[in-house]
Amino acid sequence: MQNIKLIVTDMDGTLLRSDHTLNPEFHKIYQQLKENNIIFVPASGRQFYSIVNYFEDIKDELAIIAENGTFVTYKGNEVFVDELDFSVVKEIIEEVRKIDGANIVLAGKNAAYVESKDNTFIEYYKNYYAKNEWVDDLTKIENEQFIKIAINHPKGTEEHVYKNVLAFEKYGLKVVVSGEVWLDIMNKKSNKGVALETLMKKLNISSEEIMVFGDFMNDLEMLNLAKYSFAMQNAHPIVKNAANFLAPSNDDDGVLQTIKNYLQQLETVNT
Repeated sequence: MQNIKLIVTDMDGTLLRSDHTLNPEFHKIYQQLKENNIIFVPASGRQFYSIVNYFEDIKDELAIIAENGTFVTYKGNEVFVDELDFSVVKEIIEEVRKIDGANIVLAGKNAAYVESKDNTFIEYYKNYYAKNEWVDDLTKIENEQFIKIAINHPKGTEEHVYKNVLAFEKYGLKVVVSGEVWLDIMNKKSNKGVALETLMKKLNISSEEIMVFGDFMNDLEMLNLAKYSFAMQNAHPIVKNAANFLAPSNDDDGVLQTIKNYLQQLETVNT
């Protein structure tokens, strides 16, 4: 394996265990990555502030791909923000309100907003959006840059939401099922792959020098960029088919296992 310079991983269903916890061993492994000049990149549909909660002590050393690539930072500096047209956002909100059981999260640069009165959902979504705010009406928010619409449906977004919002792609948007109960809508040019490609160009890193991990369809574009692309054992079948390699499941800490194996190989080569 060629020397890796960048390790990029999805969070939920990939780096994190199913209970949303991060194995404490990560911090030891991260120090080894740092010693080998390997940049670590969490890449998630999560809010930036939610990602940072896991990496508070090292946040200014990382590149962070948040909100499925619509908000990207490198070593604490903003790389780009991809803002949605709010007139279209309003149309989508009106349509999703008609879907029984669906809840909307309007992701802004500064916070995430919900109008749902479902307390179970509100507590659940806070796991993904550390900076959050409840409002009476999502269409009336002012002085914010909106970068993504996330829709939750407890019975599954692929079956209950996707077909209802797919038509909004005519506005130059991308509709992607990002998890069993989540669906994301963002600008068509925005995805984790575009964000990763931007970082690769900025850092002059090739596809042979990155290792990428993912489990769901919103990871496909970034997996396709890497020679060393890993689908988790628990990944969606389409993702497994797209990746070049298979890693153990998230609950078996497959990302950390794979990184440890690489570091051991690196140590052997250098001794």
